[in-house]
Amino acid sequence: MTPYEDQAYMQLQFWQLKMLKPPTLTDRVSKRVQDKINTVIPEKVHQVITSTIENMIRAVLFGAKYTTANSPEDTASLQLRESLVKKQISFYQKTASIEGAVTGAGGILLGLADFPLLLSLKIKLLFDIASLYGYEVKDYRERLYLLYLFQLAFSSQQHRNEVYQTISGWQGYSRSLPEHVEEFDWRKFQQEYRDYIDLAKLAQLLPFIGAAVGAIANYKLIAQLGETAMNGYRMRKLSQLTIR
Repeated sequence: MTPYEDQAYMQLQFWQLKMLKPPTLTDRVSKRVQDKINTVIPEKVHQVITSTIENMIRAVLFGAKYTTANSPEDTASLQLRESLVKKQISFYQKTASIEGAVTGAGGILLGLADFPLLLSLKIKLLFDIASLYGYEVKDYRERLYLLYLFQLAFSSQQHRNEVYQTISGWQGYSRSLPEHVEEFDWRKFQQEYRDYIDLAKLAQLLPFIGAAVGAIANYKLIAQLGETAMNGYRMRKLSQLTIR
């Protein structure tokens, strides 16, 4: 491997250790706080969020809603691919931060408008990253991989351990998926996804603290998603390089 690939592989190993660590006391306390926030949010808001997530999953699995960034040549180096990926992440961080600053000050009403917009930005970023790494998102199994990366980025540590096991063995797991997307039990996946996804973001919907959460939270959430996606694809790219 090249010096850049050696460095990326080392970073990947540190990230893998973080994904596999058991839940700490802080993780458990954080989860309880997030659950408490859920009880404060009105039920009607929860229904809107659940509907938004379900529609997003339908779009990802069944549609071609999201265009992608142009992929480099097949022979492009990992260093070139990741320089383009980092530029995309930076662009989406700035966009999401501006959006969060504006909508965070508006409480629940504007927060509800922000929620599907931010989800779209995140999914669009994942589509772009997949393409820049050279993966074809027209294959629904690749789109499904994006959703697992999404869960991995925004899950409790316990659930993160479980999701990591799936994506670390993706080559074998994807072979067992049905040939056609219509045969996949997407509803069961959606229910599990709803239980864990983006709980921290719900705090932006609360009055008074929403403005403080908005810009910073969006910026950090995009960074977190970007790091997860990069390492998720490094696992696949670097395993090909080490096997040669």
